[in-house]
Amino acid sequence: MSSLRDKSYALQLNAGLRRTLKAPISAVGRGLHSGLDVRMTLRPADANTGIVFRRVDLGIDIPARYDLVTETRLCTLISVGDARVGTVEHLMAALAAVGVDDLIVEVDAPELPIFDGSAAAFLFLIESAGVIEHGGTRPALEILRSVRVEQNGAFAELRPHQDGALGFDIALSIEFQARAIGAQAYHFHLSGEEFASEIASARTFTLRAEVEALRKAGLALGGSLANAVVVDDEKIMNPEGLRYNDEFVRHKLLDVIGDLYLAGAAISGRFIGFRTGHGLNNKLLRAVFQDSANYRLTTDALERPLQLTAA
Repeated sequence: MSSLRDKSYALQLNAGLRRTLKAPISAVGRGLHSGLDVRMTLRPADANTGIVFRRVDLGIDIPARYDLVTETRLCTLISVGDARVGTVEHLMAALAAVGVDDLIVEVDAPELPIFDGSAAAFLFLIESAGVIEHGGTRPALEILRSVRVEQNGAFAELRPHQDGALGFDIALSIEFQARAIGAQAYHFHLSGEEFASEIASARTFTLRAEVEALRKAGLALGGSLANAVVVDDEKIMNPEGLRYNDEFVRHKLLDVIGDLYLAGAAISGRFIGFRTGHGLNNKLLRAVFQDSANYRLTTDALERPLQLTAA
């Protein structure tokens, strides 16, 4: 599979203009929890549409919004009434990295395909379809005051930039008892090129001890070593091993990017997190939007130009 960094092209995008895809593109993959095949189509959308998940089997649209998140146990799931779409975070992370603002995501099941457990396949589909500017002003959610949420020793925080910095910075630390994971930390400044090379291929992971319990609960029926890293204390069960020595924290950082893009705008500020997950990430967005003094929507807080390059 190729990625943004594997093809020789350069795409110059003005950070102030909204973006969508040049053409529709489809793919079929297995659902992580149902184990069934899921067909997904990414379709260009008009300016100011936002990102919308369309359950074509139900005829219901679900906007990609933080306040429509209704489940965060094993993935981020959004819903409208009885219609839902789960495992949206990997696609949302890829869209955030490339800066796609307007898109219709058609899906015929209550979850997106898991593919290989990372965002690489989604990034490949976006690259293959192409990205265009199509008018309208691209907003940034500029963080004005620090907002922090905590739970059971974990925390997630958004802070304002200092010294006139722009864009989205993430500093994340994780800590697991499993010796193959242990304590890991990663700092990342969001850009399309760096996301493609450093974050997109990091896979989701689970502990071997949890797999049987999940399946007894009717979950992770599509999970396998082909779409997740499985850890048994100090041992990695996947025969190919890890893609990065710190693949675990990189994937958690991928999740942060995707979860926070449900704000509906690119974030300009600094994220600091320790042992955060989907639930805490969503709780953080809800806390930010509780008080309008915490943020402002602006067109002046994004880096210009955004350059996605590949050699």
